[in-house]
Amino acid sequence: MAQPTVQTISEAGVVGAGGAGFPTYVKLSAQADTLLLNAAECEPLLHKDKEVLRRYADTVLEGMTIARELIGAEKAIIGIKEKYRDVIALLSSRLPERMAVAPLRDAYPAGDEFILVYDVLGRVVPPGGIPLAVGAVVMNVETAMNVAQAAERPVTEKFLTVAGAVAEPVTLRVPVGVTLAECVAAAGGATVPDPNYIVGGVMMGYLEENHDALVDKTTGGVIVLPDGHVVVRRRRQDWPQITRIGRSACDQCSFCTELCPRWLLGHPIEPHAAMRSLGFNQIGEANVVGTQFCCECNLCSLYSCPEDLDPKNVCSQNKQRLAAEKKRWENPPFLPQRAELHLGNRKAPMARLMQKLGLRQFRNVGPLSETLLPTRKVGIKLKQHIGAPCEPAVQPGDQVVKGQIVGRPPVTNGKPAMGVPVHASIDGAVTTVADGVVWIES
Repeated sequence: MAQPTVQTISEAGVVGAGGAGFPTYVKLSAQADTLLLNAAECEPLLHKDKEVLRRYADTVLEGMTIARELIGAEKAIIGIKEKYRDVIALLSSRLPERMAVAPLRDAYPAGDEFILVYDVLGRVVPPGGIPLAVGAVVMNVETAMNVAQAAERPVTEKFLTVAGAVAEPVTLRVPVGVTLAECVAAAGGATVPDPNYIVGGVMMGYLEENHDALVDKTTGGVIVLPDGHVVVRRRRQDWPQITRIGRSACDQCSFCTELCPRWLLGHPIEPHAAMRSLGFNQIGEANVVGTQFCCECNLCSLYSCPEDLDPKNVCSQNKQRLAAEKKRWENPPFLPQRAELHLGNRKAPMARLMQKLGLRQFRNVGPLSETLLPTRKVGIKLKQHIGAPCEPAVQPGDQVVKGQIVGRPPVTNGKPAMGVPVHASIDGAVTTVADGVVWIES
């Protein structure tokens, strides 16, 4: 098998499969002393990373080895929750040289890459920085698998967990471009009337009202919840409601700050101060600048606040405004010693988080179904990653085969924009290219 290079990884369309879709070739063009595999998967009810490791351990380890060599790292470490003893035993029996497993507590947000870097390496990423600033590159489990396969085939498939109010919670293997509704149907369908789809996880995911929305390279899961569930209700609050309730009810207890993962790492973010800015416009600016360092983990809103207020959305709104105004806190204060003092004692146990979110009623399993979900129609989104959207490389009437490029990043002044191609996930004919989607039917 040919050894993937940074170029072949880019051409294969590999992006971060567990988050915002950062193009992997960019990460692997850097140099670092440590590669970290993020197998923490701390979102409640999601299981796809663990299931992929169980079934495709050798491929994932191969991808890690390739990535470690490309970045010149001395070692590679797999961060995975200690409760998955069978997976740890499986991996430990197959680890190549200069590779190890780091067991993690069953807490949220263990999968935040800044928290992972600290838990595994004891290094604190500075405010506004990335793991590379402390010599680490972080990669998702499925991303490592795609790296291993990049020289042979591009990214045309996705693994995702379907859980919550469904007949059979499951981790699926699906063509990129199928609908969320097809995935839920493959889990036996919803078990509640008027089901709601939370895409990506109940903490950091979003409520998708369109059940025919498309799976892309970053879709990690679909949590089906009944109408009126607390998670759905909170997602449906609009900004006027959030601000009105926040002004009237926030008593500045500061629990949101005391349990904030980024504050605990010594970053200058204080969600309770952002809440204070809702009611005091004259001094508001001083309270919101630190919100640019919010990771939007939602712990403050869905776990910490005793009044069920929404500091996360206050912070994210402020982040958007600061970005639009091009305001950035240069040389922010940084107290990394805070992590050693407090972080270990203030993590949110997963069992307690699930109780608070009303998720204990659902089966917390997601066994892997290895059979590729059959479909006759897919919609390939031209933007599935951080960076510029792809430009279509096909037009209606074209016949395509699985793996063929159907969109490429734009080129300006002879230089491609940051991004990767997107590929057909089935054989068929291009029927439509519109609204940023290439539709293919077999």
